[in-house]
Amino acid sequence: MDLQQRPVAPAPYDLLPPVPSFTVTSTDITDGQPLDPTFSAAGGDVSPHLTWSGFPPETQSFLVNCFDPDAPTPAGFWHWTVVDLPADLTELEQGWGESDLMLPGAAFHVRNDGGGHAYTGAAPPPGDRPHRYYFAVHALDVDTLELDADDSPTKVAFTAVFHTIARAVIAPTFPQ
Repeated sequence: MDLQQRPVAPAPYDLLPPVPSFTVTSTDITDGQPLDPTFSAAGGDVSPHLTWSGFPPETQSFLVNCFDPDAPTPAGFWHWTVVDLPADLTELEQGWGESDLMLPGAAFHVRNDGGGHAYTGAAPPPGDRPHRYYFAVHALDVDTLELDADDSPTKVAFTAVFHTIARAVIAPTFPQ
């Protein structure tokens, strides 16, 4: 099977109703540039640093996730989902995707598509083209999505779409 013969998936947030944007940056990743292997599955599943600003003043909480639309599945692959981040938090330090113990307040991870409740790094199949990893910060109009750790990232995304008032995205690639 030649994985490179399939079409390129659209950018995932282009398929949702438009919302205002704000800024997300990182000391570890750059939009459109290759991820350092540290942030891959082979590199230890270390989540990158993220910081954000310019979100609406009425923001009540944040959702952070990482989605790979290029995984060879009909539905992509969710690498990371953190819910119920407080509105006064504007940064996740490198490695905070390791466990809920790293997160502030009531924030928690839901399971990723690999089954763990943490960040799982980039791992395109051998022979595939580079994948895009959409790290998104969603500003929400509620302080909790009223979900739990056993909910799927798809359920989180579905619930959040009705509460997202702005979104910031940074999308590195892997491998080079």
